[in-house]
Amino acid sequence: MHSGKYVFAQVTDFLPRRQFDSIVKQYKGNRYIKHFTCWNHLLCMMFGQLSNRESLSDLILCIEAHKSKSYHLGLGINVSKNNLAKANEHRNWQIYAEYAYLLIKQARSECLSDDFELILQGNVYAFDATIIDLCLNVFWWAKFRTTKAAIKVHTLFDIKTNIPAFIYITEASLHDVNALDELEYEKDGFYVLDKGYVDFKRLYKIHQANAFFVTRAKANFKFRWQKSSKTHRNTGVMCDQLVLLAGFYARKNYPAKMRRIKYYDTDTDKTFTFLTNNLELPALDIALLYKYRWRIELFFKWIKQHLKVLTFWGTSENAVKIQIYTAILTYTLVAIIRSKLQCPLSNYEILQVLSMSLLDKAPLIDLLNKPYCQNVKERSNYQLKLF
Repeated sequence: MHSGKYVFAQVTDFLPRRQFDSIVKQYKGNRYIKHFTCWNHLLCMMFGQLSNRESLSDLILCIEAHKSKSYHLGLGINVSKNNLAKANEHRNWQIYAEYAYLLIKQARSECLSDDFELILQGNVYAFDATIIDLCLNVFWWAKFRTTKAAIKVHTLFDIKTNIPAFIYITEASLHDVNALDELEYEKDGFYVLDKGYVDFKRLYKIHQANAFFVTRAKANFKFRWQKSSKTHRNTGVMCDQLVLLAGFYARKNYPAKMRRIKYYDTDTDKTFTFLTNNLELPALDIALLYKYRWRIELFFKWIKQHLKVLTFWGTSENAVKIQIYTAILTYTLVAIIRSKLQCPLSNYEILQVLSMSLLDKAPLIDLLNKPYCQNVKERSNYQLKLF
């Protein structure tokens, strides 16, 4: 039976509070704090993400307008611009990062994608990075170029669940391939990489971990042919070869055999050359695996459009990291709610419904399971004539 809670309070009920308190205790996050605890801080940041607040002043103005509801929303009784700004400045960002990974673990065990076609034993990951531009005069610590500041968010994305599995925030000047050193590879896992990550020493590390990589060959890729498998060109597979690297240093860094697959895509009229250390999977499945890499690009686009990771409510490095991790927490929480309530809406639609309903007292399950008329079209797809 509905208890009369606000929608935001019902949403935060899906957060494991006890585990968060354990993390806060580990980092002594509430030391010397009387009123505005780390839990209150987290909920304020997530409220701002869900309600799409543009700035710190915008968020506080909204909270102040509903000050009588703050306690019941879980925001605390002493929320002010000064308190929130100090919390963003001084609270340890690792508290929110560890809590994000805890929620990610839960989401990956509960959320499964319905449109993943391949049947594979291991997990499938895409690894890539996105740059977030900043103002150099304000974010001086993130200097990228002479007149530009930026940070880079390296992300390991679980393709089977559409949930980010690992987030690594660095200065934008760090080359993408260096972030591979931070990963721990799973046995039988597939790691789909863009050709910017082709570093044979690091790819051999994936091979030694009994995991598999799928990437694209660069234009200057040199190899020695060893063996060819039979292919059918009408499927798009032009060749399927076993090769060894030809260069002295390349062969030293990667001494094992590698598979080279050339694939022609009729939709884009382009030819792609894939490299992988998996010698058993059909060539078409390798091409399809690389096609799934596009999901991480869609994830970057989604969070930049619908969550607050481009405009920040604090100027320090600590504040920026807290906001990015709370954005990931919000994305993951929406996915968990969708899974638990078996909601027919997409993550985007859930976010839009919640943004307008946070201060209502309607049952959450009723809000998210109502039928909505969408994609209404005329019987003819052609534009009707005006005259």
